Amino acid sequence: MSTLNSTTPSRAQHIIFIVVTVSFWASLYTYVPILSPYLEHLGASYSFAGLVLGSYGLVQIVLRLPLGIASDRLKARKPFMMLGMLATSLSCLCFAWGEHMGWALAGRIMSGIGASTWAAFTVLYASYFRQEHMTRAMGLISLLTAAGQLLGMSISGYLVEEWGWSATFWAGSFIGIVGLLVSAAIREPKQSIALQPIRLSGLLQVMKEPLLLKVSMLSILAHSVLFITMFGFTPSLAIALGANKFDLTLLVFAFMIPHAMTSFLSGRVLAPRFGSWQVVAVAFVCSAICTVVMPLVNNFSMLLITQIFNGFFQGLHFPLLLGLVIQHIQPEKRATAMGFYQAVYATGMFAGPFMAGWLNEFGGLNSGFYFAGILGFVAAALTWTWKKSQAEQELG
Repeated sequence: MSTLNSTTPSRAQHIIFIVVTVSFWASLYTYVPILSPYLEHLGASYSFAGLVLGSYGLVQIVLRLPLGIASDRLKARKPFMMLGMLATSLSCLCFAWGEHMGWALAGRIMSGIGASTWAAFTVLYASYFRQEHMTRAMGLISLLTAAGQLLGMSISGYLVEEWGWSATFWAGSFIGIVGLLVSAAIREPKQSIALQPIRLSGLLQVMKEPLLLKVSMLSILAHSVLFITMFGFTPSLAIALGANKFDLTLLVFAFMIPHAMTSFLSGRVLAPRFGSWQVVAVAFVCSAICTVVMPLVNNFSMLLITQIFNGFFQGLHFPLLLGLVIQHIQPEKRATAMGFYQAVYATGMFAGPFMAGWLNEFGGLNSGFYFAGILGFVAAALTWTWKKSQAEQELG
């Protein structure tokens, strides 16, 4: 345990944090694979589906940074974590209480409130480790995130197939309540309240960093693609190709397992060998190709193959963009830069599915995937352009 802080949290505290974090993401993502098919079941138009899907990101645009500032000023993380667990539970309850489009929109808005508290989780967990082991801490919490998402998403199709739509929502709520109860046992190390709060002046300073703005734009595009595809309309395409609800579990595994693997390997293996910018550019190009191919497949088996590759390539760029955010930011400004970055990339969670929903409304389901592919190619072009300018600046 040499990597832990001087006031070392016990092993039990680590286990409690792991349970809460996995429960948080599992509850948030339990119904994600069946959300767009469920909205179709309710009779929602593609444009309304896009609004529901995008509301998750819209709420985070508004709340993420203010909640982070409030957490810093109150010098507390645990209350915000418990708020997040409560919101995820209520999100699922909104869906479970009735098959109505209004409840669906309310539930997705509530999930956005829950996700807006995520910064409190990361700051608290970072306080469990010494400064020199922050990279390891962030790697571990990224792994917990992927594990929770995979756990939640993997059970949704089975639950719907066996017991109907509401079973998935009740399961997500139960997971969230368990996480909420366990979170009451979390203890905050004293070091976790020793951080400088985010101030407006500091926020304006980091917003002037050209690299931060460039990486934030790329992350907006990356999240747009992700929330149009796997976290958006890909399950609807699967159903249109003849998949049943249980097949959606296979779809989740096909995408998420390669996604988790490459998220773990990209920063450790590929970026040191080929460079972060090169890997990000290749990832955008390849994920864009996989996305525009999706409307061209004519059976579910072929769609699964596209998702294996799409999950692989989309998993490459997220951790590398996260690393580039703080690469040239002074240590005392990194928390502010990360708060800005997280608030900004939520724009992609909203704008991507919202725009795709409107395109699908007028051009059919395939339109949104072509739009996502275009966004991927634009991101690749920007990455390549900015890579060259960054190299010139470093040489200069």
